[in-house]
Amino acid sequence: MLTLIEGAEIFSPTHLGQQDLLVADGRIAWMGKGLTVPANWPLNRVDGRGSYLVPGLVDPLAHITGGGGEGGFAFRTPELAACEALKAGVTTLVAALGTDSLTRTPAQVLGKVREFRAAGVSAFMYTGSYHLPVKTLTGTVESDIILIPEVLGVGEVAISDHRSSAPTHHELARLASEARVAGLLAGKSGVSFFHIGDGKGALAPLRALRDETDIPLRQLYPTHCNRNPWLFAEAIEWGKAGGWVDLTTSSFPDLLEDGERLAADGLAELLAAGVPAERITFSSDANASLPRFDGEGRLIEMRCGQIASLWQQCVRATRLGVSLERALAAVTSNPAQALGLGSKGRIGVGQDADLLLVHARTFAIERVMSGGQWRG
Repeated sequence: MLTLIEGAEIFSPTHLGQQDLLVADGRIAWMGKGLTVPANWPLNRVDGRGSYLVPGLVDPLAHITGGGGEGGFAFRTPELAACEALKAGVTTLVAALGTDSLTRTPAQVLGKVREFRAAGVSAFMYTGSYHLPVKTLTGTVESDIILIPEVLGVGEVAISDHRSSAPTHHELARLASEARVAGLLAGKSGVSFFHIGDGKGALAPLRALRDETDIPLRQLYPTHCNRNPWLFAEAIEWGKAGGWVDLTTSSFPDLLEDGERLAADGLAELLAAGVPAERITFSSDANASLPRFDGEGRLIEMRCGQIASLWQQCVRATRLGVSLERALAAVTSNPAQALGLGSKGRIGVGQDADLLLVHARTFAIERVMSGGQWRG
C-alpha cells in the first residue's frame, strides 16, 4: 500500500513549504506537487492541509526497562510500553540501563528493544552501565557494538555523581576508545553517552578526555546538562567548542528552585549564548528514576521520567521564541546525527518514513507514522 500525504506544511526540520509526500515500502519515495497516480495503484490518500508534517522524534535516552529505585525496591520505576512512545511521537529511541545494573541487565534491555521493534519503534540501545566495569552482553564493549545490530555505543556511564563508581581518567579514556574503534569497525557511531550528576566536577572528566586524548569530541555525549547552574555554564562552553549538549526534558517546574532549567528554556539560553543550534539535543530520560537527595545524599523523593516531555518541551521552546526549525532539530536531526542514524530525523526522498502530522495551531500530534505505517 502506498500513502500520499497531500498539502501538509513540511518541516524537514528545515521549512520546505506546502508539498505532497509519497510513502512506499517504509521510505519517502517522492516529494513535490501534482503527482499523477495511476487509477490502479493501491493508494491511501491523507489530507494534510492545516497540519505540519515533521520527522518522527528521536530520543537518545529512554529507560524502557524502568529505572532502579535509589530508595529501595519499592521505588523501582515501571517499564515503558511501545504504544506510549508512539503516542508521544517518538519513532526512534535508544535504551539504557539505569543506576541498577544488577537486578536489571543488558539482556533485558535487548529483549525490550526487540519488543519495541516488533511494535514499530526503531529502537536501539547502549551497552554498558552506570558503573565501571561496565556490564555487557558478550563480555566486551567492542564485541557488543560490532556483533549486535541494536547496540550503537556505550552508556549511560555516570560521572560527577555520588552514585557513580568514581571512574578514573584512564578508565574513561579506555572505554571511550574501545567504543569508538568498535563503531568504526561496525559502521556505527560508537558514541559514549555520559550521565552527568550534581557533583562539582561537572564536565571536567570529559574536558580531560578532550584535552588529553585523541578521542574526537563528537564521540563524547553528555546528558542532563540543564540539571544545575554550574553544569549548564560549563555546557555552554562545551557546546561552543563543538561538543554535544543534551538537555533532559523530564523536569518538573516545582523543582526549578534547585537551579534546574526546563529543557526549552535551556535551549533558548544556549542559542542566545552562541552555542551552535546543530550541537543541541533533547532526551526524555523516560521511565528513569528521578531522585532528589539532601546535602548528605539521603533520598528526599522519587519521580519518574516521562516520554511525552520530549514533544512538550519542543513546543514550549517555540512559545519562548525559538524557531520551529531549531526546536525540531533538537528532537530530530541533531540526535540522529549524534547517534549516527543517517536515515532518521529528517524528511527527504530516501529517508525512513517516520513522520508526525501535527496541528498547525495547537501543535497537538494528530497522527504518527513509523516505518511507513500509521501507528496512531
